[in-house]
Amino acid sequence: MNSKVTIARLATGVPGLDTVLGGGLPEYSFNLIAGPPGCGKTTLAHQIMFALATPQRPALYFTVLGEPPLKMLRYQQQFEFFDDTAINRSVRFVNLGEEIQAGSLDRVLQRIEAEVAKSGPALVFVDSFRSVMLAGVSAGDRLGDLQHFVQQLGIAMTSWQATTFLIGEYFNDSEANPVFTVADGLIWLRQSVQRNSMVRKMEVLKMRGQAILPGLHTFRIGPQGIEVFAPARIAVAAMGLAAGAKPRLGMGNATLDEMLGGGLPQGYSLLVAGPSGSGKSILASAFLSEGDRAGERGVIAVFEQQPNRGRNERLTELIETGRVGLVDSRASDLSIDEVILLLLKEVERLGATRVVIDSLSAFELALAPTFREDFRQSLARLVSAMAHAGVSLLMTSELEDRYTDLRFSPYGTAFLTDAIIVQRYIEIDSRLLRVIAVVKVRASPHSNDLRLYEIDIDGLRISGRLDDREGLLGGRPTRKAGTRDTCDDGRG
Repeated sequence: MNSKVTIARLATGVPGLDTVLGGGLPEYSFNLIAGPPGCGKTTLAHQIMFALATPQRPALYFTVLGEPPLKMLRYQQQFEFFDDTAINRSVRFVNLGEEIQAGSLDRVLQRIEAEVAKSGPALVFVDSFRSVMLAGVSAGDRLGDLQHFVQQLGIAMTSWQATTFLIGEYFNDSEANPVFTVADGLIWLRQSVQRNSMVRKMEVLKMRGQAILPGLHTFRIGPQGIEVFAPARIAVAAMGLAAGAKPRLGMGNATLDEMLGGGLPQGYSLLVAGPSGSGKSILASAFLSEGDRAGERGVIAVFEQQPNRGRNERLTELIETGRVGLVDSRASDLSIDEVILLLLKEVERLGATRVVIDSLSAFELALAPTFREDFRQSLARLVSAMAHAGVSLLMTSELEDRYTDLRFSPYGTAFLTDAIIVQRYIEIDSRLLRVIAVVKVRASPHSNDLRLYEIDIDGLRISGRLDDREGLLGGRPTRKAGTRDTCDDGRG
């Protein structure tokens, strides 16, 4: 009876990468880390090495660049993953500069094999082997010799009882090279610059023996090193529509709860759309404050250039006392996956059940330009992620109140949310008044009234309907024939 060989998987120490790889790096695999200069190849290699190397599982790192290892380490030690106590204890660097200067590819290969045979490492890194190839060209080696060298190096690395890595400067994944075929894993790093933002992306083109997470995954290089924003496997179908009645959440306004049919069903996503100054942020703050009153934790994500501007005292207190988590990023190169991960981290940290994004308009501007091309798809992923996490989501959206064009979202994404509240301005007797309506609550009855409201120190004060007026959505309603004026005081 045949028995299956179990392949151990190594945790890379790079947040998010193991998810993309399908569970980690297969032990004894031969991997290629490739991409253009400056995309983070060497940083990724060092982060993996310092995470995996121990005295019992030593690492050997070959440098073939035109600089000593000391100079490279000077920059790598800026990252938190760097461990100077590991140098010459569990991590050893070997400089191949002398062999490269001699211009002999055979000598380079012989030196690598001799060092591996002498120390018996469990991890081997060669950075950057493309430099070896270019050195060979300058020394007059034929192209066939270079390909033979790469083949021999690849075959040698697959034969060692070690997990091995080649780091190469390739500019696209269509370049033909024999090492691509020999490699068990191929990790491709990319970067693009648009305006003032740089976006880095990673793609695992192959990883033998396991199911990888396909597609491009954004990552950021920060003080901790590389962090990959791998999207979770989201159950899009679980959108809060399970059979049976759902508990209702208070909005912090009794009249609005009544208009919603008893509050917002738990786990629903709510879009609050309205023009500037209509009170969207005030309503969002009341939603979080009501959650705190009920013993629930919340999270708010803001994307403002002036972070504290317009934030009311109550919300500020909730944030400062840790009852509401704050995701506040003003970076110019955010990705949707990064924002989702930041939100989910705060939700998990606090055990939060309510999440607010204020606002979608600022959120769109905070994203790197490459992610704005299909903002609707980005929102769909965010709403699905929050639904999968079981939180109730409130998003505010800035609308240009043009009166003749009734829209609930400038992005054509209203269908993504479970509920919609719209706020509008109307003109009556040369006064600007506000009206509010519940447009939609999925799978639930709700009010269809258009009601006047005012904003005071206590928040939104919703009053009655304008029964004596018609044409409210046109912005300039007229009095119905045979009725008396009921809004001299600005209320119904």
